[in-house]
Amino acid sequence: MVEEGQTIAVWFSCGAASAVAAKMAIRQYGNIANIRVLNTPVLEEGADNQRFRQEVENWIGIEIETVTNPKWPENSAQAVWDKTRFMSGPRGARCTLELKKNARYAWEKNNHADWHVLGFTADENDRFHRFKLTERSNVIPILAMYGLKKRGCFELLEKEGIRLPEAYALGYPNANCRGCVKATSPAYWDLVRRVDPKVFAARAQTSRALGARLVEIHKERVFLDELPAQTEQQSLISAPDCGFWCEEHAGDPA
Repeated sequence: MVEEGQTIAVWFSCGAASAVAAKMAIRQYGNIANIRVLNTPVLEEGADNQRFRQEVENWIGIEIETVTNPKWPENSAQAVWDKTRFMSGPRGARCTLELKKNARYAWEKNNHADWHVLGFTADENDRFHRFKLTERSNVIPILAMYGLKKRGCFELLEKEGIRLPEAYALGYPNANCRGCVKATSPAYWDLVRRVDPKVFAARAQTSRALGARLVEIHKERVFLDELPAQTEQQSLISAPDCGFWCEEHAGDPA
């Protein structure tokens, strides 16, 4: 599938799955292909993500390059919301579009990639095929090739002595921005309110100012400051992975 001399772009999101995807791609194709590992940082991500990025870079033995959208030099989701007056809708979040997806498009204008690798795990076939249909068809499902699911990625990194980003220890399902505006789960926002109260307060203030009802309770959308003190879904903490595309549904992904 991959020919000698081709370029593979690995999109690393500072999460466990994309870290392992980078390692597997290098192991599988590093002897014949030019592999570039790329990261689109967002200011609202946890600070510990940068520690994790450095450890992963040392582990894979390849420099992780920073990719940004030149239209947004701050790389800030808050700046995107404030300027565009839009947070999230049925087709995804504006911050993902501007700081992830359009950052990748900007990179592709000046760089060639024969193949792309993202952190789609073995149990995310639907998301993988949707990306192939709507974004790029030249994607290598490297984690599925090795049969790796998210838990397997956690275990592999732990065996290698690489501590996962702090977000996982706090109970977040991924290492994306704290207070992801694509999430609608009451349990997710209750978690944000408990472990990142300043983040929750900031999201509540912005969502009110922009009229964005981010939480869904019994099929009704409400503002964050209307979230009950105790929710019914405490065991269902989830939020969309903030990859290099916008999910059409911002609820509880597989």
